[in-house]
Amino acid sequence: MDKDSKKVLVKVMCVVRESHVVGLPISYFFLFVEPYERGFYCGDESISYPFHPSTVPSFLLYTVGFGLPIITMLVTEYLKYNNSNPKKPSYVLFGKKIHPWIWNSYSAIGYFGFGAACSQLTTDIAKYTIGRLRPHFFDVCVPDIDCNLASNLNKYITNYTCTSGKDALVHAARLSFPSGHSSFSFYTMVYIVIYIQKNYTARKVTLLKHVFQFGCLMLAWSTALSRVSNYKHHWSDVLVGSIQGALVAVLICQYVVGSKNVYDHFGRVMVRRSNKMDCDIGQNKVV
Repeated sequence: MDKDSKKVLVKVMCVVRESHVVGLPISYFFLFVEPYERGFYCGDESISYPFHPSTVPSFLLYTVGFGLPIITMLVTEYLKYNNSNPKKPSYVLFGKKIHPWIWNSYSAIGYFGFGAACSQLTTDIAKYTIGRLRPHFFDVCVPDIDCNLASNLNKYITNYTCTSGKDALVHAARLSFPSGHSSFSFYTMVYIVIYIQKNYTARKVTLLKHVFQFGCLMLAWSTALSRVSNYKHHWSDVLVGSIQGALVAVLICQYVVGSKNVYDHFGRVMVRRSNKMDCDIGQNKVV
């Protein structure tokens, strides 16, 4: 294997390795882990709301949450390469040239995906550990407890069975804290806001840039609010989920992307290395 191919392959494997390190625990939670079964009080009005379909279903959430940032990064990386002078040379893998735009896009999307996995894992750990009941828990569970009995009043009930037969909904109803929709939407939108801020510096696009950034934040904000109005989460679930997603985005941009990628100005890559086998490449800005 030639030297250039080895360097490119090492960088590719680094992204794959980091994704698997975080992705495997997420898969384990989804396939094998049961949420903590929390009890309830019969008179708890906070979990007595009716079940309501999601205004923002999961399919739409992930389509926009992944699609919008990825399209933005592809366009941005193309503009960065197109505006660079002189042009960066192509990367070589097994004798085949890899266009710099393709490689830079792969790197940018890889970091974004790694951060999304970190945010999801953080959310899942809290969800399955705490097992907070959703506001519509009584409606989807229908516990076999007679709350009209005096002996059940003001009693914390842990020994009960759900009689609705809606096992999937009951399972999901134990995963209220924190809000996954809120954490994911705020991670993706805050990440793309920071990405745009760092890569677009020309004054002629300042207003358009800020309008787009504001629109991204409003997408996340409206998604989070819908989780409360749909009785999917308590307000505190949404608050914590939103903060967690935004915080992960900031940390990834600052300490994962920011510490390894500096920039590529006029075709000269400036990369800080802690060892000879770095998993990163340089970047330039759209000016």
